[in-house]
Amino acid sequence: MVAHNLMAQPPETLLPDDSEARAMLDESGPEETIRQYPTFCAAWARLAKEALERGDDVAAYAYARTGYHRGLDQLRGNGWKGHGPIPWSHKPNRGFLKSLYRLSQAAAAIGESKEAARCAQFLRDSDPAAADALS
Repeated sequence: MVAHNLMAQPPETLLPDDSEARAMLDESGPEETIRQYPTFCAAWARLAKEALERGDDVAAYAYARTGYHRGLDQLRGNGWKGHGPIPWSHKPNRGFLKSLYRLSQAAAAIGESKEAARCAQFLRDSDPAAADALS
């Protein structure tokens, strides 16, 4: 006998279109984009990535945490209740997911192993495809 989960799962959370901010990020870089779109997670994630690449783990942590918290605010504003899928396939979700990934990396770099593990698990729980794509 195969057991099935009969509990309703929360719906996917899909953030609104961010194509204007994404275009600006590609054209002007993260700092200029943040000045125009301060809640745009992908720009914060890019700053975190760049800081990690140059070995500035403290700055990376601050940038990633900012992107992460901006993303949590947006998710909650779009019906997310603290759990449920945040699909990688939906491009506007990627800024949050990248910020979460960079936060895990930066936390590990500054010795916050519990937070690094928690963020890595949150990313996998949000969408395993995101964890696979970013790893």
